Amino acid sequence: MPPSQLSAAESPRIRKAVPADGEAVTAVFLASRAAAMPYLPRLHSDEETRAWIDAVVLPGSDVWVAELGDDPAEIVGFAALDGTVLDHLYLRPDVRRRGIGSALLDTVRAASPGEVSLHVFQRNTDARAFYERHGFTAGAYDDGSRNEENEPDVTYHWTAG
Repeated sequence: MPPSQLSAAESPRIRKAVPADGEAVTAVFLASRAAAMPYLPRLHSDEETRAWIDAVVLPGSDVWVAELGDDPAEIVGFAALDGTVLDHLYLRPDVRRRGIGSALLDTVRAASPGEVSLHVFQRNTDARAFYERHGFTAGAYDDGSRNEENEPDVTYHWTAG
């Protein structure tokens, strides 16, 4: 079976996040960023990141988690939508290229009123290719002054239909 396809038994279950998911969402966030973007500075401790997930991300956005397995299921990815802005889509590094990110993105697009925008670091070529494969187009390029990492980024847009 190609790595980009999961069998029905391995298909992710997407569900709305609950406050109790904070620890697992934080673990996915930290692992994904460390693996995919090792060039980013570590500006916050793991504890500070967990507090931010619990106090800002989970209560302030529509957040979905992707789970694999049973009894207990493991959270392997998440997406956070704030209005029409996809603030976060992260996967555990060991489950990339298996359709899980696409399933989360499909959920986000179904929940958004016909459009989604997001910011991606310019150096994150894998994420940029992922969004372009899913019909997003690059818009404004920024020098990094709008993010705390001071890392140049690009805004992507998707419109339904």
